[in-house]
Amino acid sequence: MSELLSNNIYMQRAERRWSQQHLADLVGVSRQTILSLEANRYNPSLVLAFRIAEVFEVGIEDVFQYRPQQPKGDE
Repeated sequence: MSELLSNNIYMQRAERRWSQQHLADLVGVSRQTILSLEANRYNPSLVLAFRIAEVFEVGIEDVFQYRPQQPKGDE
């Protein structure tokens, strides 16, 4: 079974009118890391996921969603 971790970092950030750089500075990562997270090219560590939720002042489940996917052919 493959797994999919999606996020709404862009939406959370846009609601606050924060730049990628501002969010990156708040959580202690590069702007490129935020870009990769928003594009779902990178899954954050658990610590980073909690840090992001903390700066948005929301629960981690409000930022990240885990959805298991069925393997092809199991439909």
